[in-house]
Amino acid sequence: MGLAAAFFYLFSGVVIASALMVILSRNPVHSVLWLILAFFNAAGLFLLLGAEFLAMILVVVYVGAVAVLFLFVVMMLDVDFAELRQGFINYVPFGAVIGFVFAVELLLVLTGWTISPESAASAQVPIPGDISNAEALGRVMYTKYLLFFQLAGMVLLVAMVGAIVLTLRHKAGVKRQDISVQVARTPATAIEVRKVESGKGI
Repeated sequence: MGLAAAFFYLFSGVVIASALMVILSRNPVHSVLWLILAFFNAAGLFLLLGAEFLAMILVVVYVGAVAVLFLFVVMMLDVDFAELRQGFINYVPFGAVIGFVFAVELLLVLTGWTISPESAASAQVPIPGDISNAEALGRVMYTKYLLFFQLAGMVLLVAMVGAIVLTLRHKAGVKRQDISVQVARTPATAIEVRKVESGKGI
């Protein structure tokens, strides 16, 4: 067994074990930590496939933002999970039906999935051998799909600003910066001259 195969079995085994622990852990903080471990090992699998850009995105976006955000939210909200589990038994039959339908769909997909000979014969390597995976994606993203890339950035920016506006709360008695008032100030209102006697403070 080669070194690449050994790393594949190592990463895939840890991913499967971490995914199971995400579901089986009773503590939600532990579940998020197991999820972060699964993301790191999935990034290792992407590196073995030569998709270093996807590995970097998985670590930077999902581990650095999504998973850490989940962890902070779970720790700060202090949710009473015992109270949330009180009505769990009532939803078991419905969940069992959904799980059975999902298992049947997966079985049908796995048993009926084949690769057509035409697709296999016409498969070509999309990335030239002299450039990396990240450089090839960058060339396509910033040339052919530049407009869609900019539109996606604008949508994310609007969503971020909207979330900040909706969650912003002004407290009474807190001094805040008012740019218009600051710009409209004159030397007469901005400067106050006081005569201080010798040996005394203001």
